[in-house]
This record gives sequence, structure tokens and C-alpha cells, in this order.
Amino acid sequence: MKSCSIIFFLIFFLGISSATELTAGEEKYPGMVLVPAGEFTMGDSTRYNWTFMLAYNIYDGPEHVVYLDAYYIDKYEVTNEQYQKFVSETGHCQPRCWNDVRFNRPNQPVVGVTWEDATAYAQWAGKRLPTEAEWEKAARGTDKRLWPWGNKFDKTKCNVWESGETGPRETKPVGTFENGKSPYGCYDMAGNVWEWCADYYDQKYYYSSPLKNPSGPVDGFQRVIRGGGLLYFGHFARCAARYRVPWYAQSPQIGFRCVKSIKK
Repeated sequence: MKSCSIIFFLIFFLGISSATELTAGEEKYPGMVLVPAGEFTMGDSTRYNWTFMLAYNIYDGPEHVVYLDAYYIDKYEVTNEQYQKFVSETGHCQPRCWNDVRFNRPNQPVVGVTWEDATAYAQWAGKRLPTEAEWEKAARGTDKRLWPWGNKFDKTKCNVWESGETGPRETKPVGTFENGKSPYGCYDMAGNVWEWCADYYDQKYYYSSPLKNPSGPVDGFQRVIRGGGLLYFGHFARCAARYRVPWYAQSPQIGFRCVKSIKK
């Protein structure tokens, strides 16, 4: 009986310690949310893939279970205001779209940045770019949902082509779509802008990728982008949808968000 009490006390104590550590981490990293350690289903082997693959030579499957360590991820895409501070403090070059009135308001996501620009910002901020697996888990959670909000596409919950605005197409201020949040509370993981990931792209990578903390192929030319953009259809904004571009691309439809590992 006494040993049971000791075991219960240790479990209780360790649970409190763990919770305290995570709470302290959230206070330490404002603007970020915790994605707990555990498994999720990555990829998409549904009918959506075939149209996507045939038209764009991209395959999102096969579905496979991946384990990820816990990490923190930005709730929002990095904004022009945040990036301006980076540019001012480091002398880094300004983005290509810096003076375009469609994309340069302070609370819009920064766009026109290369993969190297995004990486430099992340390092300056004490963070890093998410792996493709980390990005997808933060977007879809653990229930295999197709979009961050669920399994039915809804053009009112994201900024994509079907949203049907008249006039010039613009990115939306980050956090515009409250009902489009992911299970972990991340905004704009469907539409608005594509987001750089750390990984090189390989169409067949899922067939041989590690089942724990995959970080992408060891080399390549193109980098992974995720999430879809304002001029793309909603099926590109599925949580599992993959796309790729050269690392030097400076598109008005590509931005990024950052992650931070939890020290063990």
C-alpha cells in the first residue's frame, strides 16, 4: 500500500512538473502554440490526390503514421511589421514585394521572401522553419482532417481563389479567419500565402521517410511549400497538399511561419 502511494505521488509530481514547464514555455514564447508530442497521420491517399498529381506532378501520399516530438509553432504567419524589425536590426535586404500596396500593410504576411530570407529571419528570432511534418501536424491535428477546420471545404474560412472577391486580389491580415483555425489554434494554414518549410522536396519521399521526426531528403534543388495561396483553388489548401519551388523564388504568394524546439 505504501509503495502504491509513493508511485502515485511520483506520477502526480512529474505531471505537475511537466505541465509547469509547458506553461512556462508558452509564457516565454508569446505568439506561439504548443503541439504536443505524439503520432499523427501524414499524407493523403484519397481521391483528391489523383487530380493534383496528374495536373501538377505532385503526389501527397501514401498516408503514413509519423511520431513527432513536442514543439512550438507561430500562431500567425510572420508579418511585414515583424520582418521590418529584422531588416532594420540586421541590414538584411528588403523583400521583393515590399512596396506593393496589395501586400505591404504592417499586419499582412510578409511575402516575396526566398527560402534563405525566411531561414535568416527564423535564426535571428531564435527559431527555425518547420519541417514538412511539423507544419502538417500543426495544420490538421491527429484526426486526419482535410482542412484545418474539418473535412468539408468552406471558402469563407480561408483566402483562396473560390473566396470570389472582386477587384485586385490581396493577402488578408493574419488571423482574419477565426473559424479557419487549426486544432492547435494556428491561423491561415489554409490559403492566404504558401509557407516555406525546411525540407527539400522529393515526390517519393514518403515511401522511405523515417517514422519519427522526419526532416526531409538530405539534398535537392526545390524546397517544400505548404498551405495554398490566395490565387490557388481550395484543394491546394488541404492540410496534406504539397508543392515545391526553387529556394530562390520570390513570390507574392509565399511567406512563412516559424517553430521552436522544446529542449529536453
